[in-house]
Amino acid sequence: MEFALDSVPSPDSVPQIDFKAQLNEDQYLSVTAEPGPLLVLAGAGSGKTRTLTYRVAWLLSQGVRPGEILLLTFTNKAAKEMLHRVQELTGIEPKRFWGGTFHSIGHRALRMYGEAIGLARTFTILDAEEAERLLKQVVESQDKLFFKDKTRPRPGPLFGIISLARNTQLTVEATVEKYFPHYAEISDRLPAFAKAYDLRKREQKVCDYDDLLEHWLALLRQAPDVAEYFTSRFRHVLVDEYQDTNTLQAQIVDTIGSHHRIMAVGDDAQCIYSWRGANFENIMSFPDRHPGTAIHRIETNYRSTPEILNLANGVLMAQPKGRHFDKELRAARGHMEKPYVVQAMDDREQAEFIVKRARSLHEDEGVSLSSIAVLYRSHFIAVETQIALARAGIPYHITSGVKFFERQHIRDLVALLRFVYNPSDSQAWERIAVLLPKVGEKGAQKIHAAALGHAKDFQKDFIDALRAEDVRARVAKDAKEDWDDLVVSLGQVSEAMRTGTPSGAVETAIDGWYGDYLKGAYTDYTDRLEELKALVGFAQRFEETQDFLAQILLLNSETSDRHVDPETDAIKLTTVHQAKGLEYDVVFLIGLADGQFPGRRSIEAGDVEEERRLFYVAVTRARNELYLCYPKIASRPGPGGMMNTPSRFLQELSPDLYQQLKIKRLQAW
Repeated sequence: MEFALDSVPSPDSVPQIDFKAQLNEDQYLSVTAEPGPLLVLAGAGSGKTRTLTYRVAWLLSQGVRPGEILLLTFTNKAAKEMLHRVQELTGIEPKRFWGGTFHSIGHRALRMYGEAIGLARTFTILDAEEAERLLKQVVESQDKLFFKDKTRPRPGPLFGIISLARNTQLTVEATVEKYFPHYAEISDRLPAFAKAYDLRKREQKVCDYDDLLEHWLALLRQAPDVAEYFTSRFRHVLVDEYQDTNTLQAQIVDTIGSHHRIMAVGDDAQCIYSWRGANFENIMSFPDRHPGTAIHRIETNYRSTPEILNLANGVLMAQPKGRHFDKELRAARGHMEKPYVVQAMDDREQAEFIVKRARSLHEDEGVSLSSIAVLYRSHFIAVETQIALARAGIPYHITSGVKFFERQHIRDLVALLRFVYNPSDSQAWERIAVLLPKVGEKGAQKIHAAALGHAKDFQKDFIDALRAEDVRARVAKDAKEDWDDLVVSLGQVSEAMRTGTPSGAVETAIDGWYGDYLKGAYTDYTDRLEELKALVGFAQRFEETQDFLAQILLLNSETSDRHVDPETDAIKLTTVHQAKGLEYDVVFLIGLADGQFPGRRSIEAGDVEEERRLFYVAVTRARNELYLCYPKIASRPGPGGMMNTPSRFLQELSPDLYQQLKIKRLQAW
């Protein structure tokens, strides 16, 4: 096997750069550090990208060739931006570097040397839909009835389980136990499916997205000459957002960087993606795996006011001793107001506060709407805010998915309720019926027509007519078992509507057929179930089902932003996860009550550390003003009853770090 370095220009062509003048002291010390294991802890807003960019330029200025630098990032956009900036500094073209995402670099390596582990050079890559379809075929070849049980994971969620296991290097069974306990009863069956799926890919000479990492690591471990080539070629390995690496990625870095000339740049306090496989231990144990690691801290923050950073440092101080790296953000900006803690009576008053304050900021103080953000832990927390902004005529964009009432599982459940309330609503019926196996729109229409005919002929209630054998005969064979459960559930919901409240009908619907469907349809079943339960709280406002359903329709119309141009000046609504890496002049962080942030499951599991890091990420998004808001009354009862307690993350903070803002003070604005 032949190995060859790319031809590269002489390092003498790199222009002189005054690194000391262009960097602050922390950045300069990191950029110019001696080669070796380096862990650069880059605090929020401290210029992490700038540090990495100048590190590449520094290495070039020291005679390192572009082809000897490997830059690993999590997005191609980040790699392109960094290498473009390097070109502006040094004149070296991006194509002379190996720089990109872990997956793109893995693909490049496998194209070159994959044959060393039996991977055909002509392998093709499956997209997500194709990979799920292949997995489905494999499972059905082993157990044709597996997917018949609607409580079992469908191909998409099943693929997600296997994918997470591969990326975390856990067994499939351990992955189910840790992340998907609702599938515990079948966890012992899944490893065989995963093995058969892998064999089928080998037979077809195809790879899925995860293979680009798994096979890359196998190549490095099983082909010593290839590993030696990469280790000797890439004298310097630079990794961006190191705290987000999963076990596979960390092992790849450690193997290629066995010479220990690795610069890992990240922030342990911003490790918030364990549910995607990110392993907090990777950054914490980096010095142990790479003896002699020099730890550099970049702590000057150019984003936020000193007051906001004081509060952020307070969040860091509350972390358990020995489970984080010490750091303290320092402000480069002048003083402004302390962050505000706002207690609202309930979700609606919290939303009204945001509307009034946002309008004042925009109309009286000239703050653009697009520089205002409302952040939250979970989608359902923002329902009332969406409603209030829409009714006030204030444009907004949701940057992390779709609006609450437009989310697929919310629309499904509402359609089920609409159909039970009005069986003539064929659109609602079709949305539910097509969720049955092998039932399409035409099949759904035929079933509806048969039930309608039976109801007329025998003077029956439409829901009762669905139980008739001549109607059941129109149901696809594969759907009959599901059909029986659906009909029972529809009858129960109908009874709840007649004898109870709208909220009772919603609860009955969640506990019935659709709740079972949800369990098999989505990997994030528990999160979606929480959102459905939030619909129960919304329904408690109404005494009549017709008013409840009508209000949802009106709200969907009011909150729809399909007519709003993406360039429109509009408030941003987003989850904290999606806001990472972004910044806003004004941030409203809402739902800061125990059970909402941190979430109930984290509290019950006795592990809220990732939630605390998420809180730190949230508060460090704000440049000028930060409002920490929570409702006193819960939208639906929790373990503590109807009354919320402020988030433990708020209670941990010294009162000197914030100021209380009472809602009645709004009249002064």
